[in-house]
Amino acid sequence: MIKAGIVGGAGYTAGELIRILLNHPQVELDFVYSTSNAGNKLYAVHADLLGDTEQSFTSAINKDVEVLFLCLGHGNSTSFLQNNTFSDRTKIIDLSNDFRLNADMLFEGKKFIYGMPEVRREEIKKSNFIANPGCFATCVQFALLPLAKAKKLQRDIHINATTGATGAGVSPSGTSHFPWRDNNFSVYKPFTHQHLGEIGETLAELQEAQVGELFFIPNRGNFSRGIFASVYTKFDGTIEEAREIFASFYADAPFVHLTDAPVNMKQVVNTNKCAISILKHGDHLLVYSAIDNLLKGASGQAVQNMNLMFGFAETEGLHLKGTGF
Repeated sequence: MIKAGIVGGAGYTAGELIRILLNHPQVELDFVYSTSNAGNKLYAVHADLLGDTEQSFTSAINKDVEVLFLCLGHGNSTSFLQNNTFSDRTKIIDLSNDFRLNADMLFEGKKFIYGMPEVRREEIKKSNFIANPGCFATCVQFALLPLAKAKKLQRDIHINATTGATGAGVSPSGTSHFPWRDNNFSVYKPFTHQHLGEIGETLAELQEAQVGELFFIPNRGNFSRGIFASVYTKFDGTIEEAREIFASFYADAPFVHLTDAPVNMKQVVNTNKCAISILKHGDHLLVYSAIDNLLKGASGQAVQNMNLMFGFAETEGLHLKGTGF
């Protein structure tokens, strides 16, 4: 058993992370740090944990835990690590965007690895510091990684992806307020979304050259969780060749599932899965990709990284049941 700590325990991703770790056979959840909720039961904030634990939030930190998860707002992980030191054996997995880009991966002698197991499994196994990918970035990259590896992304790439309200975080805002979000649909940050940087860097690394221009339109959906992406680009080849490219790339990826049938979000919500289907229209290849933004796009992927770092089975603790209805 390893001891795990969570910093920033009141948000949506922390709630999912707590749920997974409480049921992980190799992990003892040592502490959940939250200054605003210290002393309150975990289930007082994360109501789905009622009956699962009597553990409380704490304002104290055990600096000797084997693994530390940072579930802080973007920009706050850096300041937290500057003000808090941990044991040399403590492995750190950051769920913010502080260390995802190549320019930000070195921090006070620590080198963070971009934690996408389907691309960097062997590096993750040897690393002590992981930058967990963003949710949109995860969903979109799954639609494009095989094509980048096959050097097929020289042309423009068009991306339309929609996320649920939990993607905006637990703090209420005008665009996550129920009366505004319900029966509504909107675009935000067209062509400029912050996840474009990490998407572009990973694709260029796989293709070993510059990729075509990324045109990304992110949308807000009127549902709670999940991301559905539609991605298309010109493709010189048959649909059979495209399917072989995808099948070969994901042959050893336990959570990525290819299907000839149309995909939908209920196949993946509440799981660590990604569902992908592809079709050819004229000279364009269209790829559909769906994930749960809080699990494969955040906490589930973080635990998958932890499993690799400690030599556990990659799927340990992540056999999660989706909601079909």
